[in-house]
Amino acid sequence: MDSSALVFVATCDLAGQVRGRAVPSPDEPSALRTGTGWVPADLAITSFGPIAPDNVFGSVGDLRLIPDAATRVDIPADEGRPGLRLYLADQTTPDGEPWPCCPRTFLRDALRELRERTGLVVTASVEHEFTLEGLPSGPPFSLQRLRDAEPFGSDLIHLLDQAGLEPETWLPEFGDGQFEITLRPSDALVAADRAVLLRELVRDLARRRGLRATFAPMTDPEGAGNGVHIHLSLRDADGRPVLHDSGRPGALSECGARFAAGILRHAAALTAWTAPSPVSFLRLAPHRWSAGGVFLAERNREALLRICPTTRIAGADPATQFNLEYRAADATANPWLALGALVRAGLEGLTRDYGEPTVWPEDAEETDLANVPALPGSLQEALAALEEDEVVRSWFDPRLPATQLSVKRHELALLEGLDDAARTRKVSDVY
Repeated sequence: MDSSALVFVATCDLAGQVRGRAVPSPDEPSALRTGTGWVPADLAITSFGPIAPDNVFGSVGDLRLIPDAATRVDIPADEGRPGLRLYLADQTTPDGEPWPCCPRTFLRDALRELRERTGLVVTASVEHEFTLEGLPSGPPFSLQRLRDAEPFGSDLIHLLDQAGLEPETWLPEFGDGQFEITLRPSDALVAADRAVLLRELVRDLARRRGLRATFAPMTDPEGAGNGVHIHLSLRDADGRPVLHDSGRPGALSECGARFAAGILRHAAALTAWTAPSPVSFLRLAPHRWSAGGVFLAERNREALLRICPTTRIAGADPATQFNLEYRAADATANPWLALGALVRAGLEGLTRDYGEPTVWPEDAEETDLANVPALPGSLQEALAALEEDEVVRSWFDPRLPATQLSVKRHELALLEGLDDAARTRKVSDVY
């Protein structure tokens, strides 16, 4: 690493923004031991910059950002920019105790409780779509568009590989200038960490290549949206997959069906965490291949929860591939909170009597699905659902959902009076 590089100690806030503090590289050992200073009200910074005026923290309190050495990423010097070492951090009290409102701690605690109460662990992968501006127009999924994105595409795969993020696929997507990048499945906390890092690495590389990358859920009200698809599978304490049962509907095991039931039961409130921008719900509508309703289905891209396809080619085992895909998320969400909320919801399904949901087959017609519940139609509706869902709110320190409501309602207020085109431009500029 360039000896002049800084070390940036970072967290991810309720707006999905990576924020933190830099220290000179000679001070890295000290920062790893004792962290850097931080402030509770930083959690209440909106995506557009101002702190939500009615946040619960006010001007008091102090925290520490304690880096996790396992998250280290080195961004190499390139195009006149010096290198940078980046760490993701846990937020703690000044004495080093976990801060109850730390998003990364929330996910870690959810995974621990799932393991302690059920013996299950989560493997996850977070699949991202984004728009790359500054390239020639090219056909969807085409080799032409893939090549037009060079050297950005090859540089990105190399950068992610060197950073240990395990890139899996890179492809031109359907929308104009839209691309998709996927990472290999991993431990759930690692998967969420990688989601935080991926967005920053993509945007940083795009700037260095004279391009502009945005992960905004919508860049044009009439265009294709950028989603985040969260893939989840469960394994027992011995590492055996537990979601697959070939004798049941959709080949989904009883355990998997109950886990899915929890997510479906609390779907409306969950979207306040997984799709939390003022324009997120322009994408989450029927016929947009995002999430057209609250239902579980085989290989249906309108389902909130999709049972993903598997293959037996070359002797592949379907059980090891089998996973559920949650589709009502985007990159305006905090990955730790989004994944943690899904785990908590799944745990509710496993431990409460929610029953088993219908598994709609792949050939289900639109008329068959006419009566499935709808997702919230706006962020306002999602926030109201969060307020009303006492179970979901019980998973959090009360200050955390209170701050989410404050931040998101202030973001809505900052865009009040704008039409959809202006609102999407504002959000696109941030993400």
